[in-house]
Amino acid sequence: MPGLRPAYPLRTERLDLRPHRMDDLDDLYAFHSRPEVVRYTPWPVRDREQTRVALEAKLTQDALTEPGQWLVLAIELRETGTVIGEVLLKWASDTDRQGEIGFALHTDYQGKGLAAQAAREVLRLGFEELGLHRICAVLDDRNKPSAQLLERLGMRREAHLIHCVFFKGEWTNEYIYALLEDEWRATTSH
Repeated sequence: MPGLRPAYPLRTERLDLRPHRMDDLDDLYAFHSRPEVVRYTPWPVRDREQTRVALEAKLTQDALTEPGQWLVLAIELRETGTVIGEVLLKWASDTDRQGEIGFALHTDYQGKGLAAQAAREVLRLGFEELGLHRICAVLDDRNKPSAQLLERLGMRREAHLIHCVFFKGEWTNEYIYALLEDEWRATTSH
């Protein structure tokens, strides 16, 4: 696999998915600073300076050149030009053609089908452009909206791990969801 350098922006019905830019700082801070958004993410509630530092790291995550890397894209609402979230794709393994998907969305934009649009486009990218065989998602089992979204995308719950991670000061359980390339193709061919 040669890796992945998408042609940006990736467009869905209402969204543009694109690499982050420094002028995304205000929009990023608007959701990175919300406890209800970051409750199940691997980062804490961030102040403006912490968000700026995180944003600087994201600026280089616009392509996948080797396994182990994450592609991190801004989810921009085309109608307003506002960055309302992020969607991620990890190239976990070249040999086994494995990937992982993740997402975070500002609470004001949840429940409108926007995360599904972004996640579906990143699944397409992983399967159709990167050539992955399997894409998984790992989430806290209390994160019911994300679990429901993954199920709507056709992903199957493969595992329920109990007290597997010490996360934000407590032992937590995780669900692992996954979708195979042939399952993806079967759902997108009609």
